[in-house]
Amino acid sequence: MSEKWLVGVDLGGTTIKMAFVSLYGEIIANWEIPTDKTGKNITLDIAKAIDAKLAELGETKPKLAGIGMGAPGPVDLASGLVYQTVNLGWVNYPLKDHLEVETGLPAVIDNDANIAAIGEMWKGAGDGAKDVILVTLGTGVGGGLISNGEVIHGVNGAGGEIGHITSIPEGGAPCNCGKRGCIETIASATGIVRIAMEKLNASKDESILRNILADSGFITSKDVFESASKGDAISQEVVEFVTMHLGLALSSVANGLNPEKIVIGGGVSKAGEYLRVNVEKYFRKYAFPRVAEAAGIEIATLGNDAGVIGGAWLAKTLLTDY
Repeated sequence: MSEKWLVGVDLGGTTIKMAFVSLYGEIIANWEIPTDKTGKNITLDIAKAIDAKLAELGETKPKLAGIGMGAPGPVDLASGLVYQTVNLGWVNYPLKDHLEVETGLPAVIDNDANIAAIGEMWKGAGDGAKDVILVTLGTGVGGGLISNGEVIHGVNGAGGEIGHITSIPEGGAPCNCGKRGCIETIASATGIVRIAMEKLNASKDESILRNILADSGFITSKDVFESASKGDAISQEVVEFVTMHLGLALSSVANGLNPEKIVIGGGVSKAGEYLRVNVEKYFRKYAFPRVAEAAGIEIATLGNDAGVIGGAWLAKTLLTDY
């Protein structure tokens, strides 16, 4: 009997990333499909995409052992219920049940940041560590916490919501969660741009960012980090502010978990070593010394594959005997 494959699925706001993955975590085939923004046809679209890829590879459904999928928002791992995904209009949505009906395969669902954390633990920057913090810096800030090889879900699926640690208790920027001053309003790509724009508007000093803004009409978080690395003073102020708050937030989480690895992922992490070194500086300043000496801070290595690899690990662990 030939070796089974696992299906990893990572549901994003724009695309659904999918992969067939071996039992050893090697990607056999990966592809993506557009996300149905209404949220109504997502499981049907996934089922059709799986069937089409199997046909393309000359394989049939019995080749697949099961599906592990990540979805935005709090998820109940046991039932596969997605409590709320604002962008798709889902409230208490039985994603697992719908996915199993449409695909005819057993499925397991978890939060998207959790499966990315699992992926990095299994095959990425986590490097097999069993105690890992993953923070993803993108449009928002996500998080996944792994303790002794197990994802921390908490009592109602909201474990690991690092992005909503309050960093500025009074007078902070409004967050999508309804609070103000969350780390998401500072260390996300949108937060970094907002802070940079505020500094530009409050100053008349020359800046590389001001030139970029004049030329293109907008700036990005990538522009901020690149300008800072070139010595731009305003950009460096932004990076110091952002990495100070991120290092502080991560030190608080780490003091509770005592991790071996802290992994920084998401689009902002493409700033690489410049980001890592600055976050580490403040993390080591604020963390309990014993915690700080144990934790290595790394940039995520799997990129867009972290979620599908983590989903595959989830399927392997919870749906098979392998």
